[in-house]
Amino acid sequence: MAKKIVLAVIAVFVAWEVLDLLIHTVILSGAYQATSNLWRPEGEMKMGLMLIVTFLAAIFFVLIYALLVANKGTGAGIKYGLLFGLATGISMGYGTYSVMPIPYGMAFGWFLGSVIEATVAGWLVGVIVKEAEATAAQAPAA
Repeated sequence: MAKKIVLAVIAVFVAWEVLDLLIHTVILSGAYQATSNLWRPEGEMKMGLMLIVTFLAAIFFVLIYALLVANKGTGAGIKYGLLFGLATGISMGYGTYSVMPIPYGMAFGWFLGSVIEATVAGWLVGVIVKEAEATAAQAPAA
């Protein structure tokens, strides 16, 4: 199980990094440029810290699933990811929108991006971290 957890953490981290790149540098780039006064200049951004934060989040995302979800599998992973994404997306997108002068499109992008990223991550953990299949030797006789 430990190997599956490590593999799932790596898969989730890579998926999140790729999706973050697409969401934040392609889809929302205009919104970030329009609100540049709210962000650190590019040279002052702490991208190393962001990588660590994303990696730690991937670890905890996978551990919550591995340790707390009883009937592991693809469906359970997708449900877990969707619920996780809704919870984090609401707080990230709309929680931030309530206190910062960001455009609504950015708030919605953060919300939807969080839902998509977590659902993809849930699918990944559901595929990777699942219950061991019963072997023929373990199966009860008919």
